[in-house]
Amino acid sequence: MTGKERAEWRAKANHLEPLFQLGKGGISDAFIDAVNGALNTRELIKFKVLLETSPMTPREAADEVAEKTGADVIQVIGGVIVLYRYNPKLHEDEKKKKPKVKVKPRKYKGFENEKPKAPSKKAIKMAAQRKAHAARKAAK
Repeated sequence: MTGKERAEWRAKANHLEPLFQLGKGGISDAFIDAVNGALNTRELIKFKVLLETSPMTPREAADEVAEKTGADVIQVIGGVIVLYRYNPKLHEDEKKKKPKVKVKPRKYKGFENEKPKAPSKKAIKMAAQRKAHAARKAAK
């Protein structure tokens, strides 16, 4: 995951509330199952490590939970951990949506046989001025 993607997920996680708390019981199978279920439902989750009672630091807990669930650690700030795991089932609806119909430009009838118009006097004068300016600039 690139830093830019990680920053986008961090921004999206900013408004999330922590779903779980990791306390003195540590990381159990029930906790991993709950995190897996939440990641399947939401892709992006936030949980808290209770600093006073937890047997491990938030970084250690984040790395262990991420390893056991196959998720990416987005950020660890204080006791708050944000995890992300891509779920293709959540993105199936986007793939099934009909693609936008491209609008073809209208073809106006009756203009194919017209001759192109001659340039106006003003356009001829402007072209001459540009040419003279370019010549003066090249002479310098």
